Amino acid sequence: MTVSRLSLLCRDLWALWLLLKAGADEIMHQDIVPLCAADIQDQLKKRFAYLSGGRGQDGSPVITFPDYPAFSEIPDKEFQNVMTYLTSIPSLQDAGIGFILVIDRRRDKWTSVKASVLRIAASFPANLQLVLVLRPTGFFQRTLSDIAFKFNRDDFKMKVPVIMLSSVPDLHGYIDKSQLTEDLGGTLDYCHSRWLCQRTAIESFALMVKQTAQMLQSFGTELAETELPNDVQSTSSVLCAHTEKKDKAKEDLRLALKEGHSVLESLRELQAEGSEPSVNQDQLDNQATVQRLLAQLNETEAAFDEFWAKHQQKLEQCLQLRHFEQGFREVKAILDAASQKIATFTDIGNSLAHVEHLLRDLASFEEKSGVAVERARALSLDGEQLIGNKHYAVDSIRPKCQELRHLCDQFSAEIARRRGLLSKSLELHRRLETSMKWCDEGIYLLASQPVDKCQSQDGAEAALQEIEKFLETGAENKIQELSAIYKEYESILNQDLMEHVRKVFQKQASMEEVFHRRQASLKKLAARQTRPVQPVAPRPEALAKSPCPSPGIRRGSENSSSEGGALRRGPYRRAKSEMSESRQGRGSAGEEEESLAILRRHVMSELLDTERAYVEELLCVLEGYAAEMDNPLMAHLLSTGLHNKKDVLFGNMEEIYHFHNRIFLRELENYTDCPELVGRCFLERMEDFQIYEKYCQNKPRSESLWRQCSDCPFFQECQRKLDHKLSLDSYLLKPVQRITKYQLLLKEMLKYSRNCEGAEDLQEALSSILGILKAVNDSMHLIAITGYDGNLGDLGKLLMQGSFSVWTDHKRGHTKVKELARFKPMQRHLFLHEKAVLFCKKREENGEGYEKAPSYSYKQSLNMAAVGITENVKGDAKKFEIWYNAREEVYIVQAPTPEIKAAWVNEIRKVLTSQLQACREASQHRALEQSQSLPLPAPTSTSPSRGNSRNIKKLEERKTDPLSLEGYVSSVPLTKPPEKGKEP
Repeated sequence: MTVSRLSLLCRDLWALWLLLKAGADEIMHQDIVPLCAADIQDQLKKRFAYLSGGRGQDGSPVITFPDYPAFSEIPDKEFQNVMTYLTSIPSLQDAGIGFILVIDRRRDKWTSVKASVLRIAASFPANLQLVLVLRPTGFFQRTLSDIAFKFNRDDFKMKVPVIMLSSVPDLHGYIDKSQLTEDLGGTLDYCHSRWLCQRTAIESFALMVKQTAQMLQSFGTELAETELPNDVQSTSSVLCAHTEKKDKAKEDLRLALKEGHSVLESLRELQAEGSEPSVNQDQLDNQATVQRLLAQLNETEAAFDEFWAKHQQKLEQCLQLRHFEQGFREVKAILDAASQKIATFTDIGNSLAHVEHLLRDLASFEEKSGVAVERARALSLDGEQLIGNKHYAVDSIRPKCQELRHLCDQFSAEIARRRGLLSKSLELHRRLETSMKWCDEGIYLLASQPVDKCQSQDGAEAALQEIEKFLETGAENKIQELSAIYKEYESILNQDLMEHVRKVFQKQASMEEVFHRRQASLKKLAARQTRPVQPVAPRPEALAKSPCPSPGIRRGSENSSSEGGALRRGPYRRAKSEMSESRQGRGSAGEEEESLAILRRHVMSELLDTERAYVEELLCVLEGYAAEMDNPLMAHLLSTGLHNKKDVLFGNMEEIYHFHNRIFLRELENYTDCPELVGRCFLERMEDFQIYEKYCQNKPRSESLWRQCSDCPFFQECQRKLDHKLSLDSYLLKPVQRITKYQLLLKEMLKYSRNCEGAEDLQEALSSILGILKAVNDSMHLIAITGYDGNLGDLGKLLMQGSFSVWTDHKRGHTKVKELARFKPMQRHLFLHEKAVLFCKKREENGEGYEKAPSYSYKQSLNMAAVGITENVKGDAKKFEIWYNAREEVYIVQAPTPEIKAAWVNEIRKVLTSQLQACREASQHRALEQSQSLPLPAPTSTSPSRGNSRNIKKLEERKTDPLSLEGYVSSVPLTKPPEKGKEP
């Protein structure tokens, strides 16, 4: 259909072009004269011959040769041009009758007359009918002409029919007076200059018409041979170029028509000025010629307009098609990409918050993709409109419209399917959350029932009613049948979700089992008859024998007021009260263990819930902020200060997220049923927690960048899309808050697991987490050191850091001149590494937030291989000495408290002891190698063993200096700090 319709359109265009060409050819091949008045204007102005417009009796054109004295001097070329031009003016029909020549020689000589007649007769280019000669009027010349004409009559007869006229009245016998000009006694109005202007104007108009027709024919040929381009830009360019040429052609046509009408109007004005008989035939012919040219020009213009309309329609339809095809390609690419993206949305969520986040992401994606879908539908409607307007490419447009509608319907159906799955998942997670909340409320109910009040019949009945009333709410809150849940949500259940459902159902069953046991126990208490009891005072020994809380429980109670503020303490206190009262009332170990188990499950539930929420928050930040920084659609909102700064702003948050989401959260979930063993999970992944040190070290740079760019529209737009009430900086603080949260949860879990199997692992995990927090804190100070030329990593692990007052007491050179101790101490911040101790000066704190952290200017460092210490300095229990190179340099250090001093001294002793032990082992190893490899002992001066022994001895002397730590290596355990004021 498209090919046939396009072929039909092309055939119509070709037919119109042929019509246009025919009209142009007709114009160009008519009225062709060898010469134009403009070409021989100077020759015509001499007026030695003119065409007055008069006619003979049979319509023969009359050419008049007036009395022109210099006629014989006119060059032959000029004479021939004028004759040729004058004979070409009348119509072919009039010229075919033959011309009448009127030669006026009344003032000339006979010799000139004869010569003129013979020259005219010999050079006249057209048919001659009659030559009328007005002979000279003088007596002598007239007589001579009569005689000569009689003698030479035969010569004239051989050439042309010549009639000699003696007077003007004789001329009137051959040509009517109305066809003769005034100089020949006629009444014909003739002005040679006016005639010349008219001829010039008519011929100029005729030439303009021919050139216009030629231009239209050439332009029409170009349009007819134009091939349809294959892209929008080329089609647009062709249409613009052709339209410009069309406008130019139309302007030329307008000018030609204007010129023609102007010429015609001048001819008509001339005709209106004179009387009717004075209008000669040439004037009428001129008017008819101009009218004919105007009519042909109008016909040519109409043919061109029709041809252009068809050609313009073809190009415009081609441009519409190219726009449609380009839009189709763009929209199809976007829809294909959107379909591929939606195909990757396979996650159905692992928690209620996660599902809600996925639904928001889906809604956001649908909103962004909705623009493309609406564009596709609009493009399909445009295509249908093209079909309705009888476009030549219907067969190409219709399939594309159908494909666009199919892609839109398919995408919408996939979005709806995906939303349905997530809605199903949301419904399931809400049911699971409802069940878990119901279980928690049940546990809180059990923990809040006072055991002492349940010992009475009324109290037992009241507690029993509470339990029964709570169990009645289970019909609308708990999961009824596991198989029914599996069947109802079969479309979304994966292995992890099925396991989660199973655990919730198991938790629900366990809680109901506890409720039933408590219910049975309360029923027995309610049914038991109370007996009168004689109140007696308890004996002292009875109080002594009464069961007391275990050490672990006591420690837990002591710590409860200071360490559990960050957790939900209400249920724990109620469960603990129930446990204590149960021990006092019934002394049941089972009740105590049940209460502790409930508290452990609460802590574990708190750990898992907060861990899942933490993972969700990290994912939300990474997808809602970090990923959007690479989104080209959001690039215009980014300030210049944020370009290529994503790693600075977010640090290694992505690494932290992957660790928690893929590893730690899943491993924590394995300890749901045995929360007391969760310490093992922390111990196994303790090395992975080192990633927080990198995050915290980057935090000052992140905080600084945030303060500079916090008002950037990019952050505001991301916050709006995520519907967050808090800005990004609150979420960037989450990792720092999370790593400090673990030690609180571990302390709480340890409090309720003192007598359990995993207590030691919990204690070790708590110590390790606190060690990581200390390392993170130390590293934050370490990165603030400025001015150190070397690599701090070469100094070994950072063991301690802190601020001290320092005095110096040095002995330098051979003179051993002792410098006076400075009266005013220096304030120095010391960094103790495994291989060196650094002295730095703490600079003023400035800025806000993390930028408020101090900086440290490096001053000096001491190699630990040449360091010794003296624990006690007289007069102050907070001072100790660090000396260097056999006391060449002595630094008196005053700690803020005796406890800090003891900790530093103990840590330095550990470093020195480890160095001594390493030297001893190296010496023993070398000695063993020598004894096995050398047959004879080496000379004393070159023995490595002996030299090494001297080094060890020197090191031992340095370590056991009487002023420092005499004999501490063998007499004091390394883990026990020295007593205040005593040498170890």
